[in-house]
Amino acid sequence: MSKALITEAKRHPDRAWLAEVSFTVLQQSLRDVDRAYNNFFASLSGKRQGARVGPPRFKRRSGTQSIRFTRGAAFRILDNGRLRLPKIGALKVAWSRDMPSDPSSVTVLKTPTGKYYASFVIAVADGAQKLEPLDDSDTETGVDHGLAHFAVLRGGRVVESPRFLRTLERKLKRAQRALAGKTKGSANRVKARVKVAKIHEDIKYARSDWINKQVIGILRENQAVYVEDLHVKGLARGRSAKSVHDASFGMFLARLESKAQRTGRTFARVDRCFPSTRLCSECGALTGPRGLEGLNIRMWECECGAVHDRDRNAEINIRREGQRLVAAGQADT
Repeated sequence: MSKALITEAKRHPDRAWLAEVSFTVLQQSLRDVDRAYNNFFASLSGKRQGARVGPPRFKRRSGTQSIRFTRGAAFRILDNGRLRLPKIGALKVAWSRDMPSDPSSVTVLKTPTGKYYASFVIAVADGAQKLEPLDDSDTETGVDHGLAHFAVLRGGRVVESPRFLRTLERKLKRAQRALAGKTKGSANRVKARVKVAKIHEDIKYARSDWINKQVIGILRENQAVYVEDLHVKGLARGRSAKSVHDASFGMFLARLESKAQRTGRTFARVDRCFPSTRLCSECGALTGPRGLEGLNIRMWECECGAVHDRDRNAEINIRREGQRLVAAGQADT
């Protein structure tokens, strides 16, 4: 494939532009295709765990472009802080942080708004990001997600959902309406498209930054975190799909698990079928509200006389079930 699609293709007049970029960049695109086909065939044969993977397809027009340089491409960071890329030259970079080690590869991304970012792959020593262990037995929490509140933690602490999409939804609609009225191929349409992309970018970055801050805040305050294994894809197909997407539960749980492993915190997922809402945290009876009608019930009373707040009760049950799973060795820590 490398010989047919790169070496021989460069000799064709219609593909001469391939010689204008680094050979490594073209090789990386073939490696991505190879990885995609391997995942597809492994999924068909059952060797790959998780959801079924489909065959590779061409990227949809998302407006995002990227190229990747490996160490063999001889990219390097110069003494003056510039990033030198093969056949491109020395680029001025606004560094967000110092590099802890020499990078093994760099990916340059162009966003739909015309901004360029450089993302480096580096090796970090084991334990470099670990947090100081907390000895207090109360430094463990369950996390109960919901649409009324983003999350409820130990002691009834509520994390409100910022609803980034809902906040800018009216502004986004106006920009999209203006884009629809522009003539295709015109300069005004290009300007209108960038305005729409800029709003989406603001929503994306604000949500990502907020989730990162919530994740590190929870891990600094707790030695162990227990969450419910939500079926996010299923929730995103319901009537509240827009609110579920806006809350980004999947992104939060993935980053919380990854960060917990790197910082040395205990993390466990409770089965999604576990009745955390209906289970009474005092007597253990399944007397809580059930069905769609029970979604609107925020307070309920058990037959044993205990009165529960729906979310606080669910957090207690998730925490206890997570502790049981960890003690039994049935959860990754």
